[in-house]
Amino acid sequence: MQFQGFTLDDFQVEAIASIEKGNSVVVSAATGTGKTLIADYVIDKNIKLGKRVIYTAPIKALSNQKYRDFTKAYGKDAIGLITGDVQINTNAQILIMTTEIYRNMLLARDELIGSVNHVIFDEIHFISDFERGTIWEESIIFSPKNIRFLCLSATIPNAVQFAAWISKIKDHTVEVVRHDKRAVPLTHKVFDSDEGITTLQELGKVIRQEKGHHRNEKNIYSRRRERATKPRCEEVVRELQERKWLPCLYFIFSRMECERQAGYIYKSFNFLSNEQKLRVAQRFKDTIPEEQRGLESVNKVREWCSKGIGVHHAGLLPSIKEVVELLFVDGLIHVLFTTETFAVGLNLPVRATVFNSLEKFDGMNFRYLNSKEYFQLAGRAGRRGIDTEGFAIGVIDRQSADLERIAKFTAADTEPIISQFRMSYNTALHLVSRHNPDEVEVILKSNFDYFVRKAEKGHIRIVSEYNNRLKKMRQLGYLTNDNQLTDRGHFLINIYSYELMVGEIFSTEIWKGLNEDQLLLVAASIIYEERRSDKYDVCGADSIVTPILGILKKNEYVAKEINKMALRKLAILVSRWSNGASFEELLEYTDSQEGDIIHLFRRILDLLRQIRHAAHDEELRERINRAMTKIDRDIVQVNL
Repeated sequence: MQFQGFTLDDFQVEAIASIEKGNSVVVSAATGTGKTLIADYVIDKNIKLGKRVIYTAPIKALSNQKYRDFTKAYGKDAIGLITGDVQINTNAQILIMTTEIYRNMLLARDELIGSVNHVIFDEIHFISDFERGTIWEESIIFSPKNIRFLCLSATIPNAVQFAAWISKIKDHTVEVVRHDKRAVPLTHKVFDSDEGITTLQELGKVIRQEKGHHRNEKNIYSRRRERATKPRCEEVVRELQERKWLPCLYFIFSRMECERQAGYIYKSFNFLSNEQKLRVAQRFKDTIPEEQRGLESVNKVREWCSKGIGVHHAGLLPSIKEVVELLFVDGLIHVLFTTETFAVGLNLPVRATVFNSLEKFDGMNFRYLNSKEYFQLAGRAGRRGIDTEGFAIGVIDRQSADLERIAKFTAADTEPIISQFRMSYNTALHLVSRHNPDEVEVILKSNFDYFVRKAEKGHIRIVSEYNNRLKKMRQLGYLTNDNQLTDRGHFLINIYSYELMVGEIFSTEIWKGLNEDQLLLVAASIIYEERRSDKYDVCGADSIVTPILGILKKNEYVAKEINKMALRKLAILVSRWSNGASFEELLEYTDSQEGDIIHLFRRILDLLRQIRHAAHDEELRERINRAMTKIDRDIVQVNL
């Protein structure tokens, strides 16, 4: 079978045949094998039929990339984009959106859902994500039964079980299509200071032999072990270059370390010719807005890129990330130091992937990667049609490495999809207001965990969460005693995160005491996510924060729960920006990374849009609009 100039593989033909039968399909296929061609087929088919498709993605960067790709393929009129940052052509046949947006549309019973024929869930394994998995699960649970799904993931060990769950709650056939064979075979290696690039088995053999030497030889082993500390990235890159295993993605689970290592490599390597350097300079000129070109971060990354060395992480300005991605596509980046978020769906294949460490900090402890995390990153290695094999290389500190554990999680992806279902206030409000008790009981038993374990204990937890949410909302006046929505409840049903804090401020009279600048700071404190390394100028913050706290203390819940630390931290930053400070001036008030500042302002705008949509009071909507205007400036806006 031919499609878009490609001869399709058997698994692609199998998936398409099932789609043609009217089934939903779960595709578990290795990275680089062409899963997206199946999605392209669904899109092409529905465009010809005049029907609507929703394409959901776990991160905004992937949504933006898909928008650019599909626009080139099908034209701007056919494609729309809806994220928390931007809305483009929202009535288009093909709508690309984050999964959160799709879930919110389902709960709100958006009339657009009635015209949807297919939903494509890219990276469906995100349903296992502790923080966001509930969003994915609810997106399936609340979808109308007539909608068909295409679920894509590199590996789903329990795909049959997962498909059976969807089939049971949606009452239609869900077929599993597997393709474990990679288009480009992946070879797993490690890098050791003494041995260089080798296999885990060979390194283990060397270590065992050295440990088994006689006593006088043990002294030699001791000296060698002292010397064999964790390898430097220059050593790794040098050997990759010698073996012609570039370009590579060099994964480091720290933004600052990504930049530090790029700086080290810059001193020792130059991968580009003079003509290529000119192309890099032109890319920066074409991509970076003029007002950002003088920023230190832009100049630093430009300098690195001029030698074929890139950096990509969430703390960078969106324009910097974009230019690095474009340079990578152009073949002008040979070593890219990046955090793990780069590996989520972005189609930028390489010859090798390198792990600076096979351990990561999970917020509480350092731990080894699990198999899904490892293969999500390792699987980017190997360029279809270019390489005969790809290489995944873990940098090993032999003094502390647990070789047996490493061997287990690098052998195969064995992590099943699991349920992370939790009951939010917003979901509880939608359930109680739009479903009778029998329907609620069915929905509460529709989560994946209940299907897998048939566990009444788990069900009791969910029911308890649901009832506790309702009790709290009755206490605060969003529901009547017989669980009918009050006017404030009708406001809250349109707020999808930080529900109670937003409701207690903006569905009461509290907001009337806040001017636009104060309103922005309060919104910032609600959505603020602390990073341990962030520091802020708080000189003069008390004069800004004290009047706000005086207003907020009128509400007992707000007075107790508002993030006072965030108010103080962000006071100078937000007030200066809302009163016209330049972005360069803003950097004097914090050592937060530029991308995090932009992300903060965009999330403020996203929250304010929700409040504006929920508000029935015209004065509140006008005040929200004025506040949004004060921070929605060029550098905050999304350019696609």
